[in-house]
Amino acid sequence: MGLHKGAIHSIETFGSVDGPGIRYVIFLQGCRMRCQFCHNADTWKIQEGDADADEVLAKALRYKSYWRENGGITVSGGEPLLQIDFLLELFTKAKQKGIHTVIDTCGQPFTREEPFFSKFKELMHLSDLVLLDIKHIDDEQHQKLTGWSNQNILDMARYLAEIKQPVWIRHVLVPSRNDADEYLQRLDAFVKELGNVERFEVLPYHTLGVYKWKELGMEYPLEGIEPPQPELIKHANEMLHTADYQGYRSKQ
Repeated sequence: MGLHKGAIHSIETFGSVDGPGIRYVIFLQGCRMRCQFCHNADTWKIQEGDADADEVLAKALRYKSYWRENGGITVSGGEPLLQIDFLLELFTKAKQKGIHTVIDTCGQPFTREEPFFSKFKELMHLSDLVLLDIKHIDDEQHQKLTGWSNQNILDMARYLAEIKQPVWIRHVLVPSRNDADEYLQRLDAFVKELGNVERFEVLPYHTLGVYKWKELGMEYPLEGIEPPQPELIKHANEMLHTADYQGYRSKQ
């Protein structure tokens, strides 16, 4: 039996967007960010874990034949770094079995303070790829959009660049929130300097998770904001030069 229990929200057995190949995606419960566009608000509440790493891995391995060379396990959320001890145990055991491991994170828990930083460094040795969400490049606007500063998140991106950790950057494009050319130019410049980004994705804001806010008795903060039109998505991709990031293709 494992030492650390994980709080799991749900599982997706055949994920195709959260990393290369076919992924077994484990969504962990708990997140401190309060993104106004969150489509998984039901994952926010932080709960005590009850899932054992060995059992989680055993269930995942039932699908291993579908992963082929480049598929594997992705841990998402919620925010997986809030459960870093469980992640370390799960990924240690996954690597012992030769499984490709991916973390999908917003970076909010990141700090260079101990004890987190040593654990994070160890986790990076066990992670083949990091999917990092950058919600907004402007700190003040990031706080309005998510309730938190982006300073430690951008510092995490810089640290991942320092250690040459393969990263996919994902940016949810929200009209009237982060789609201004000024913000896109600043984000473009920041990502361009990193040097370890294999893919850069613009994810159009959508309203598919609005019902969850209402079920939880919460007012949806982006009421009236429609998903971006194709022209805006195309413009954002051009401003961010996302087509320049092709490193992931050699690993598909």
